[in-house]
Amino acid sequence: MRRRILQATLLAVAVTAVVLGLPLGFSALKLVQDITAGDLSTRAQQIATLLDEQIASRRAIDLNAVRLAVPDGARLIVRTQAHDYVYGPDPGEDPLVESVPMVQSGTVTIAAPSAPVRTQQLQVAALVLMLVVLSAGTGMIVAILTARRLADPLRHVAARAARLGAGDFRPDPKRHEVPELDRVADALDASGAALSQLVQRERDLVGDVSHQLRSRLTALHLRLEALAAAEDPEVREEASAALEQAERLAGVLDDLLAAATAARARDAEPLDVSSLLSDVAAEWRDPLKAEGRTLRLKVSDGLLARATPTRLRETIGVLLDNALRHGEGTVTLAARQGSGTVVVEVSDSGSGVPDALVPYVFERGFSGHGSTGVGLALARALVEADGGRLELSQARPAMFEVFLPIARADDILGVPWKIESTPR
Repeated sequence: MRRRILQATLLAVAVTAVVLGLPLGFSALKLVQDITAGDLSTRAQQIATLLDEQIASRRAIDLNAVRLAVPDGARLIVRTQAHDYVYGPDPGEDPLVESVPMVQSGTVTIAAPSAPVRTQQLQVAALVLMLVVLSAGTGMIVAILTARRLADPLRHVAARAARLGAGDFRPDPKRHEVPELDRVADALDASGAALSQLVQRERDLVGDVSHQLRSRLTALHLRLEALAAAEDPEVREEASAALEQAERLAGVLDDLLAAATAARARDAEPLDVSSLLSDVAAEWRDPLKAEGRTLRLKVSDGLLARATPTRLRETIGVLLDNALRHGEGTVTLAARQGSGTVVVEVSDSGSGVPDALVPYVFERGFSGHGSTGVGLALARALVEADGGRLELSQARPAMFEVFLPIARADDILGVPWKIESTPR
C-alpha cells in the first residue's frame, strides 16, 4: 500500500514538474533574449538620436561621440544616403542584430555577439532545472511522509479487521486523525461489540439447550430403565427399544456439541505456549516496572497446545492488564501441563476479587472498579473459541487459569508438524 501511494504521488510530482518546468524554462530563455534585444534597441535609439543631432547641425558624423553607447564586442553600422560608417569588431557568426531608423534618412544597426547571451540562457536554464529538481525532491519527501501517514493507519486498520475475524472483539482505542479511517475504526469497534454479543448469546443458547436436553434425556433414560425392568415382556421390549433410541439421541447430541466446538476452534493450531508466554512477558515487564511492580515468569519448557496465537496473546494480555489495573504486588505468569490440557495461570498479590463479585467477573458490562467490564468477558470468549476455557480459580489473591487442549501428533492426521511461535 505504501509503495502504491508513493508511486502515485511521485508520478503526480513528476508530471507537475514536466508540465510546469518546460514552459518555465522556455519562458526564461525567451526572457533573456528579449532583455538583451531590448537593451540593444535602446542603445541603437540613443545613438540614432545623437547622430540626427550631428546631421541637423550640418556637422560630419563622428562615431567617437557615440562609442560609449556601443556594447563591448559589438559592431555599430550607420548607413546614410551618402556613406556607410562602421565601428567595432566583427561580432562573429549568428549575432544578435537590432536596427532603428534615423530621422535624417538612415539606419543605425548594432550587431552584438551571441555567446554571452547563450551563456546567460544556460545559466538561467540550470537555475530552472535546479528549481525543478528541488521541487521534485520536496515533493518526494512530502510523498514519503504522506505515504507513511496513510499506509501505517491502513495497515493498522487491516490488522484490526484481521483480529476481528480471528475472534478478537475487543475495541481498539487507537485513532489516526484521518476522518475516513477513523470512521472505519469506529465501525469495526461497533461490529466487534455486536459480534461479541451475538457469539455470546449463541454460546449461552447452546449451553442452555444442551443442559436442558441432557437433563430431559437423563430423566427419560431413568424412566425407560425402570420400564425395561417391568414384568410384562412387551413393555420390556418396547422400553428397551425406546432406551436404545434415547441413547442414540444422546450420542447425536454429543456429536453435535463436539462438532460445534471443533468448528469454533478450526483456526487453532499446534502452538509453542512456552515461547509465546516468554514473548508476552517481555512486552509487559516495562509497563509493570513503570508502576513499581515486577513480573515473574514460571513456564515449563516444551508446552504444546492447540490455540490461535493471536487469541491466546490477547487473552493473556487482558489478564495481565487486569492484574496491572486492579491488582497489587508481583504479577506471576505461570504455565504447566495438566491432565490433557496446558494450564496458564495469571495471579498477583493484591486483595483479590470480592466475594460478591466472583459470580459476575466474566459478565460483559459488569465491573467493580469503574472500567468497561468488557475485557474478561472477551478473554473468556477468545479462549472458548479455541476449545479451551477461562476460570477464576482463586478469588483472594486473584488467580485466573486458562485451560487449553493439549496438542497431539494426530492433530493433523499423523503428519509431523512444525511448532511455530508468534513473532514479537
